[in-house]
Amino acid sequence: YHGGVHPEAAETRIVTVVGPEDLDFRDFPGRSTADPFKSAGQGASTVRQVVIEHVPTRSPHLHPQSEEIVYVVAGSGRVWLDGVVHPVGPGSWYRIPAGTPHATMADPNERMSLVCFFPHDDFASNIEELDMHLEADEEQKQ
Repeated sequence: YHGGVHPEAAETRIVTVVGPEDLDFRDFPGRSTADPFKSAGQGASTVRQVVIEHVPTRSPHLHPQSEEIVYVVAGSGRVWLDGVVHPVGPGSWYRIPAGTPHATMADPNERMSLVCFFPHDDFASNIEELDMHLEADEEQKQ
């Protein structure tokens, strides 16, 4: 056998391509998310495309099973990480350690688009919504 993918290995690989028209967004407090690979079955990790509009209050959440890596595709705002606020915008990356309460909040008149990566294969068991509310305008002043 010379070069390329071995025929036996090629049979076990599944490549999935998903277009924007295939995304099924689900509403969460202060954000909408879509799992682009939901119909492809579980892999070793999960990813979410997230849209965040400016809202007056936002509830944070955490991921008990894994860290989260976030890439800001579009829009400007702030990420609240367990009480500390950081400005973020297009091209920003941030890593959130497992178990850290966090929330991303869009600035007024902004619509943020994020891609969020999780090295965990079951998103549903890896998210906890927290029973608290952040005031977007107060967090912006920090």
